[in-house]
Amino acid sequence: MTSSSPTEQAQALAPAVNTKPTACIAMADGTIMYGIGFGAEGTAVAELCFNTAMTGYQEIMTDPSYAGQVITFTFPHIGNTGVTPEDHETASPVAAGMVVKWNPTAPSNWRATDDLKRWMEANNRIGIGGIDTRRLTRFIRQHGAPHIAIQYAEDGQFDIDNLLAKARGFNGIEGMDLAKEVTCEAPYSWNEKRWVWGEGFPKVTEKGHKVIAIDYGAKRNILRCLASAGCDVTVLPASATAEEILAYEPAGLFLSNGPGDPEATGEYAVPMIREILEKSDIPVFGICLGHQMLALALGGQTLKMNHGHHGANHPVKDVSTGKVEITSMNHGFAVDSQTLPKGVVETHISLFDGSNCGIAMENRPVFSVQHHPEASPGPQDSYYLFERFVSHMDHTA
Repeated sequence: MTSSSPTEQAQALAPAVNTKPTACIAMADGTIMYGIGFGAEGTAVAELCFNTAMTGYQEIMTDPSYAGQVITFTFPHIGNTGVTPEDHETASPVAAGMVVKWNPTAPSNWRATDDLKRWMEANNRIGIGGIDTRRLTRFIRQHGAPHIAIQYAEDGQFDIDNLLAKARGFNGIEGMDLAKEVTCEAPYSWNEKRWVWGEGFPKVTEKGHKVIAIDYGAKRNILRCLASAGCDVTVLPASATAEEILAYEPAGLFLSNGPGDPEATGEYAVPMIREILEKSDIPVFGICLGHQMLALALGGQTLKMNHGHHGANHPVKDVSTGKVEITSMNHGFAVDSQTLPKGVVETHISLFDGSNCGIAMENRPVFSVQHHPEASPGPQDSYYLFERFVSHMDHTA
């Protein structure tokens, strides 16, 4: 593929079914891919990434960290378990669309309350099937995450020149503060714990450590894990100031996951974190974008990755113990470990490419990880991080 022309690439990536295309993807480099549309008709402009997880497509589509992106799913059986409100990570899908190998079939799962096609249409999201997703994934790995325009038109009529212009006019995620687009509008209390067989999501009945969670695009299951570990969680918008946070007299501060360029969000998040660290000795715990925010606040730097890490099978090594955890990841930026200042140590690394996956301050209960311990791919390999956060609060109370 690397030596072929855009026209040859378009032909190679034509739909794998013998039917008229009803959807297409136009890349900024001129590559055109045709497939079979589902979900909502329309057009979206975004960055194209791929996710290697075999399950969890609904959680992935509703993860706020995917704002501004279309997801290529490498696993072919997308849609086979339908959808259920219990699996939403936020109220509705945030990712702009999905690319899959096979057209989604009717669901076959006792938990399903709707099928994927109807759910995508109801939530105004575009899907394209009939694509050779393994070949497309190799293309993304070789060339980086492309800027695209994606369109579903049932009549099969596409204005390719217009789509290419849209893709080329997209400035990309670098420099974009997307956290402000997905954060909550006002503070709220969280009262759900992790899912229990036969019970669903139990309500919090006991008082725990008062924790302020900053919502840069927080996944619901992260908040559930905090509550299950013994936290009394109050969620504040991404723009919350140190003064507003300290007014709650919290025992700990949590920095959530989220989308976009960490340096852009850091323009207001970094000063807040630094002020918290200067005025308080409360434990701080960050995940994903929260990890990057903490690194920037401590003096480190971040960088844009070629195609990012997106999947539920990423091995991460705990440097201090040598333990390897199977983790879930979703990030297109990473902390540059070479820029970490004195007093900040690297705690976790990716065994795929050696990139940074965790940091901690020496002699202070302040730490963060790049991966998602709440997603349970191990399944419980990384849950200890929530318990560590609570343990730190136990000792500083």
